[in-house]
Order: sequence, then C-alpha cells, then structure tokens
Amino acid sequence: MLPSCLKWHNSHYFGHRPMIGILIFPDFQLLDAAGPISVFEVAARCARKPLALRVLALNAGSVRSSSGVEMMARDFKSANAITTLVIAGGAGVTDAARCEATRAFVQRLARRGVRIASVCSGAYVLAEAGLLDGRRATTHWGRTRDFVARYPKVKFEPDQIFTRDDNVWTSAGITAGIDLALAMVTEDHGEEIAQEAARHLVLYHRRSGGQSQFSSLLELKTPNGRFGTLLSWARENLDTRLTVEDLADRAGMSARHFARAFAAETGTTPSKAIERLRLEVARERVQSSREGIELVAEATGFGDPERMRRAFIRAFGQPPQALRRAARAE
Repeated sequence: MLPSCLKWHNSHYFGHRPMIGILIFPDFQLLDAAGPISVFEVAARCARKPLALRVLALNAGSVRSSSGVEMMARDFKSANAITTLVIAGGAGVTDAARCEATRAFVQRLARRGVRIASVCSGAYVLAEAGLLDGRRATTHWGRTRDFVARYPKVKFEPDQIFTRDDNVWTSAGITAGIDLALAMVTEDHGEEIAQEAARHLVLYHRRSGGQSQFSSLLELKTPNGRFGTLLSWARENLDTRLTVEDLADRAGMSARHFARAFAAETGTTPSKAIERLRLEVARERVQSSREGIELVAEATGFGDPERMRRAFIRAFGQPPQALRRAARAE
C-alpha cells in the first residue's frame, strides 16, 4: 500500500512543473541516474508539487549502462525547459567528457542559469566544460589523484559527500548522488519534505554535504603509495602526538615540503588523514568492544571524548554511543 503522500494522481502531478534532466552516456553507472530520479519523484509526490523528469543523452534511444541494463533517453534538443541537470558518472565518463557536443550542451545550460550537478565521476564532464574552474568540487575518492592532476584550477575537496558552489553541485561516489538530490529537495521544498522523502526511501540517515566520504581512507592506505608506510606506522601509534611536524620529521622532510607532497599524493591534508585513521580505529573499538568511550578516545588520540563525539558526528552522522547501540542490536 502506498504511503498517503504518494497517492497523487498523475494527471494532477504532471501539470505546470519544473523539469529535471538526467544526463547519461554509454557505460554510465545505473545508480548514479536511478538514485536521484527516485529521490526527485518521491519528494515531488510528498510535496504535492508537479515535476517532470527527463533522461537525456547525445543520441535519443536506448543507452546501455555499465551493468548492461538500458535506459531510454531523449536527445539534447529536448532540454529547452530543463531547470536542473544532473550528470551521471560511470566507466564511460572519459568519452563523455571529451565529447564536444556534450560539453557545449552543458555550457549552454550553465549560461542559461540552470542548476547543474554531477554524481560521482560525472564531475569530469563539468571540469572539461570549464564549469569547475575556481569552484569547490568533489568526486569519488578513487579518482582523487587523477582528478587533482587533470584539473588543478578546481578547488578540490576530496573528503566531502557533496559540495555546492553557487549553482554548481558535485557529489562523491554513487550513493552520494542520493544525498545530493535530497539536499536539492531541501532547497526546493524544505527540510520536512526532504526528511519525509528519505523515510519513504527507507534511508537510515540523510547525510550532510560536509560529512566525510570516509572510504577515501582506502586510497590513503594504498600499498604502493609514497606515504603508505608512514600511515601504517601512524595507525599503530594513534595515542601519541601526530602533528604535521612530527610526521614530517619521521618522513625526513621539512614540514612545509611534507604537507605539500602529502596532499599531492593522497588528495588530503596530513591532519585530515590522521583524524580519519583515528576515526577508523575508534569506530572499530566502539562497535566491537565494551571499552569505555573515554578510554577509546584516549587510546585513539582524540583525548577528549567530546572531541571524538564531534568527529564521529561529522564522519558518520551519529555519536559513538549510537553506533555502539546499533552494533549490539544487529
């Protein structure tokens, strides 16, 4: 049985309405497109506001995703009424970003003042179109090094779920597109509708843009990385002082040179990397043991339990006690 807010007759639902376009291309990631589509659909029904969704591609017709599942799309000529454009990412994004017609289409919409967003590696299309120069942006943690090297003019923020800089939005990997879409819903319909839509989509927690991707820790621990050994050592010594100067000294470098080299190698600052190491270990201990929160904070270098609590909320959206309760309930 449909929730009451979803019982909205289509003849009324599709009246005068804003139009959201989802740009796809061969070998796009299916969830990059389907996730935001579902969010916008459910939110509009909950808000009892008309909405039109249109899937767009360079050529009209069936477009095959990287999973083999296909979506039907209209060509760019059908985008005259678009008010928001969301660009999917995926394995085929390199060719899409190099496509002159695709770049020209995105640039044209940007000049018209259309709200433009990317999901995951869709940020490459925006970057190639020049829309991210001088702007804050993010993408999937696995593409951090390549993206930073290719687009030095972008104010890249590798540790964000999504970013917004004026009318241009970008999000991290795959499911972060759902978070970005919900943030847009908040802007369009308010927090109450966004929360209601999240509940109907059975999302446990609607993450904020400033929340850490956290999976980027995997990138920091790449065995072949220049600072892999240093980070492994730091992970085993979290209860000691780990300032930039301390890390630089262990790496045999000046603090200034170390900070620059570290950011170029890992896509983040030394202090953020250490905090994420502390978070990883602290979360493991919180969820798998009955150790006191104060002791966990001390053992992982947070020192103050309140400082650890704030870090947990930034990274996971919940305090340590909530994560422990959830782990015990499983």
